[in-house]
Amino acid sequence: MRRTRIWILGAAMAGVLGGAGLVGVGMMRDSGGSTRPLAGTFSEAGVRAPAQAAPRQGAQAQAPAVQKTPSPAAVRAARVKALDAALKKYAASAPEFSVAVLDRRTGQRYSYRGTEKYETASVVKVQVLACLLLKAQDARRDLTATELSLAKRMIRLSDNDATTSLFSKLGRASGVSACNKRLGLTETKVNSAWGLTRTTVNDQVKLLAELTDTSGPLDAGSRKLAYTLMSTVDDSQDWGVPAVARSTEKFTVKNGWLARSTENYRWIINSVGRVTGPGTDVSIAVLSHDNATMSGGIATVQKVAKLTRQHLKY
Repeated sequence: MRRTRIWILGAAMAGVLGGAGLVGVGMMRDSGGSTRPLAGTFSEAGVRAPAQAAPRQGAQAQAPAVQKTPSPAAVRAARVKALDAALKKYAASAPEFSVAVLDRRTGQRYSYRGTEKYETASVVKVQVLACLLLKAQDARRDLTATELSLAKRMIRLSDNDATTSLFSKLGRASGVSACNKRLGLTETKVNSAWGLTRTTVNDQVKLLAELTDTSGPLDAGSRKLAYTLMSTVDDSQDWGVPAVARSTEKFTVKNGWLARSTENYRWIINSVGRVTGPGTDVSIAVLSHDNATMSGGIATVQKVAKLTRQHLKY
């Protein structure tokens, strides 16, 4: 009799253990192959998982929280913060640079180290062109054939001799400085050696704006000529700002490059220009110096310009 009770007890225990094994198999199966325990079964530790309580009748479901759409100002602030961080991170391992962006659709401006001064190298040629056009306007005339030929060579080919001729015609440093006041360039110091003129990215985007502003000092004919020349630079010089433009967009550009003898022949690399297209109209200026090579400086300028587009979403 004692033996029979022991046998029955053993069979019962086996049944319990066998059931646990079947439950364990069930826990490993669902439509996605998950190992998540099924509600109300034994968990892997052998403890029954609590079943979810049914909602009380009459209880109201909690309303979902309403998500507020960020204001345009908040969106802009977040983008600026992200761009500041990205440029600061890049600056830790790159030669010194500054960048400014003016979005003509919104009027919003952005600058990183915007008041830092750099030598212009050949981007000063945009100033010379603007002053030449103003001088002709003042005399109520078009550019002469000689002036136009020199201007084409200066902008499209970055010809230095043509620039020197026009710089002299404008009255050299004093004449261009007087013109800069009309253009609103308050942070630009013209040098008698025109390529060593010092400027800021803030002033450069201001100058680019004057080349397009219908209420600015340049008339429609002057603005059109400046655009034509800066949008038809020689193919060898369409680097810098053009790297930002998409295939459906147009660009203008003037670049500057100079191996500076006072800086162990390290390179000044600058690029200024405008990108336009569906929903886009921005002016960009990137100035840099202390580049080990010209190609390295071009890569730096283009990287900086692309970061502005990535984060400002223009």
